[in-house]
Amino acid sequence: MAKSKKKKPVLSPKTKILTIILLIPITLTIYIVAYFSWQQVRGWPFTEKTVYQQIQEQFDLEIPIEYIPVYVAAEQKYGVPWTLLAAHHRVETRFSTMSTLISPVGAEGHLQFMPCTFVGWQHPSCKDLGQGEIPEHDKTNPAVIKKYGGYGVDANGDGIADPFDIEDAVFSAAKFLSIAGVNDGQLKKAIFQYNHSDEYVENILFYYKQYRDYGNQLKKIALDENK
Repeated sequence: MAKSKKKKPVLSPKTKILTIILLIPITLTIYIVAYFSWQQVRGWPFTEKTVYQQIQEQFDLEIPIEYIPVYVAAEQKYGVPWTLLAAHHRVETRFSTMSTLISPVGAEGHLQFMPCTFVGWQHPSCKDLGQGEIPEHDKTNPAVIKKYGGYGVDANGDGIADPFDIEDAVFSAAKFLSIAGVNDGQLKKAIFQYNHSDEYVENILFYYKQYRDYGNQLKKIALDENK
């Protein structure tokens, strides 16, 4: 039987050592380039949106990103935390996703104002729950609202204070809450004034605390998105 010939190694030991020595700087270079590339990518908008989505997964309903700048602007004007305004919006109309923005008792708009609260309880038709008999054109008239001491605000400067306009509604809610006690540090009192229900207060505080934990991150991402 013929003896099988020993196969010579493809690479000699010396060549292997040289190959390894050459590969070390190449590997290090690839690692360094990959590391610094990732540092740059981390700052790109799509990675921030991923963070935003991860935060939103903590909530039962996503806070629409387009509303956050409105909440923040109202916070800056009235001193009411934007996360508290978001909590009210969540509880009142599920971020305006309800099929109607008029409640069975007559509360109207994104933040569910009774007409007499929005226009002012000094209006001669205001009594009981506050539905009143206020003409439609008076409900959104800033001059009428000022006359009767209402909380309605023309936030976007279009000449009307409309509870069905998101900016007007949020600013009006912020005005109400600031006067009702938030600016004096009486958060629970202010929330109770908005809706006289202990359960309501608990619900608002639940969402407020949830949103507050991520408030700075959400605000930064939303405002950057809005630039």
